[in-house]
Amino acid sequence: MAIVDSTERRSSKPRKKGLATFETALCETKFGKFNYILIFLSGVILANVLLETLGISFVLPVAQCDLKLTTQKKGILHSIGFAGIITSSHLWGFLADTKGRRKVILPTLVSGFIASFLSSFSNEFWSMVIFRYINGFFVSGGSATIYAYLGEFHTAKTRSRAIMGASVIFGMGAMVLPLLAMAILNYEWSFHIDLLGIDYKPWRLLIVVLGLPGLLSALCLYQLPESPKFVLSIGKEEESLNILKNIFAINTGKDKDEFSIITIAPDLESTIQRQNIPNLKSNPLTFVCKSMWNQTVPLFSKEFVRKTILACTIQFSIFFTSNGMYMWFPFILNTMMEYSKNHPGQSVKMCDVVHEKLLKLPIGETLEDDSELTCSGKLEIDTFLHSLTLEVMYSVGFAIIGFIINTIGKLPILFFIMTGCGLCGIASIYVTTPIIAVYLYIVLLVCGLAIAVVNAATVDLYPTHLRAMAICISLMFGRLGSAVGANVVGSILDYSCEGTFYVSGLTLILGGFLGFLIPKPPENMELRSRESSLVSMTGNSPP
Repeated sequence: MAIVDSTERRSSKPRKKGLATFETALCETKFGKFNYILIFLSGVILANVLLETLGISFVLPVAQCDLKLTTQKKGILHSIGFAGIITSSHLWGFLADTKGRRKVILPTLVSGFIASFLSSFSNEFWSMVIFRYINGFFVSGGSATIYAYLGEFHTAKTRSRAIMGASVIFGMGAMVLPLLAMAILNYEWSFHIDLLGIDYKPWRLLIVVLGLPGLLSALCLYQLPESPKFVLSIGKEEESLNILKNIFAINTGKDKDEFSIITIAPDLESTIQRQNIPNLKSNPLTFVCKSMWNQTVPLFSKEFVRKTILACTIQFSIFFTSNGMYMWFPFILNTMMEYSKNHPGQSVKMCDVVHEKLLKLPIGETLEDDSELTCSGKLEIDTFLHSLTLEVMYSVGFAIIGFIINTIGKLPILFFIMTGCGLCGIASIYVTTPIIAVYLYIVLLVCGLAIAVVNAATVDLYPTHLRAMAICISLMFGRLGSAVGANVVGSILDYSCEGTFYVSGLTLILGGFLGFLIPKPPENMELRSRESSLVSMTGNSPP
């Protein structure tokens, strides 16, 4: 039997083919209903990550009296979810590459919702910190693994567009955040829970509602199969073929027995790599530690170290601004809207308004007494509307990138997004028209579009047995950027509002230039696996 070329033309009457590479077999499943369902679900899972981690930005301005929050405590709550993501990313990447993508995503979605639900009953600052950390710990499982899961159901030709398609759904899902916040937060109702000693208010309900997409996604994912590429990589060729047959049946409406591929060539490269995993029966702790080490070290080998460092650095720079600065977006935006409402038509710089708002309180004030807090159970309507504008820009941006990414290329798009957004962020501190300053700030935050571009590039750069770990580690550094960004802004906002925008803008511009150092991916990531299979089965080296 010979390897079937993926470019082979099919005759008018489908005929059975012999041994085929995974890529060829995947092409035969066609692109249809199953792919659209998977893309939609992946987008919802990505949106769930945003709702869980960034939704707290709308909660804190109206919960500060209930939880006795200072600016510094808000910074901690802004970043604690990302701390959970950072500390667990390595673990989830290891488990996804060794146990399965679906086996990681499914339970972590459910666990994340449970932690979110419990956090809504927090009666003081530290209990909220603990539950939000646990939530971030589990949310991490889906945030990175879903890229590998989605990518492995698509060929090299459709993979980037599928990831960008999921990002469009993510952008549309993210639009729900300000809409839900506006629908739930701006109502004055509460009921007392004696057992916990809390008043259950709209902000607590919002936390629960923002976690629901994760639970619903888990129920849907339960109906979908494991990644066929992962199943193949652990030596289960027949099971992988059955998954592809079922996808073929869903996409074409034909019987799965009409699938033209008889046998899939084994992925010997991944099989050889997995032989180095220690025996679980010897010592569970040793097994986990050695396995994680064996899974991580190749990412920093001579072949991959440059790619890994670049991906991690660029993700850090993007998340530093897109999430770190977004954490304070509702507060700064609400401050600007309040000022514009009270001083219509007046020219003023954004940072002057922020300083005026913050310096009403002594720097370093602990705010132990509730009476010292400026309590507000509502946000300005314009705050929600401008936040919605940001999410619309994300959705449209992802759609545009999805159409042009294969034509223009990932790296030019990455450079344009990061440098353009960085320059707009720096310009926002000099503009004296409030509404223009707000929109420049919004464009600064649109840099998050680049996250999906980097992830699409990362999926192409690594083989199957390293892919999920590579994405998880790069996103782990990205989440570290989120935590650092949120705390940097929280620490210096009282002293230098302008400095926060300078740092964010310049960090993005630097990351944009670094993007050009990312090497081009191999034309066919399956080539080495195919050649290894040929050598094993024929005893001859491929031509």
